[in-house]
Amino acid sequence: MKINPYLNFDGQTEEAFTFYKSVFGGEFNGLQRFKDIPSEEQPMPDGEGERIMHISLPIGDGNYLMGSDISEKMGMKLSKGNNVYISLHPESMEEAERIFNALSEGGTIEMKFEKMFWGDHFGSFTDKFGVQWMVNYHEEE
Repeated sequence: MKINPYLNFDGQTEEAFTFYKSVFGGEFNGLQRFKDIPSEEQPMPDGEGERIMHISLPIGDGNYLMGSDISEKMGMKLSKGNNVYISLHPESMEEAERIFNALSEGGTIEMKFEKMFWGDHFGSFTDKFGVQWMVNYHEEE
């Protein structure tokens, strides 16, 4: 089983995923806009066509960060909350620090990235788009 985090935004998906792409690298392997829905399937409300219906960014080995915009005009509602973190486990201290610093830029750091009592380096934050992240690096001895 693979777990792929799926993020919803209210018109910020393209901006958020462009930012995430700048951190993780890679290329989008899926990007569809609401205007791509056949009109006979779903009538498109004015101003909604350019919103992102689905986007996917490969991160790591076989993992994908996915997302979409919600559309209140199409009956969807976004509720931001504090119940979801994306937990990242980089393979090196350098990569852990780079990811933590890059993703937390412009956001709010909850716990700075440092060695913790359980022995790992750990930090958590909310990025500038309201998404909560944890970065944990376990150094093998």
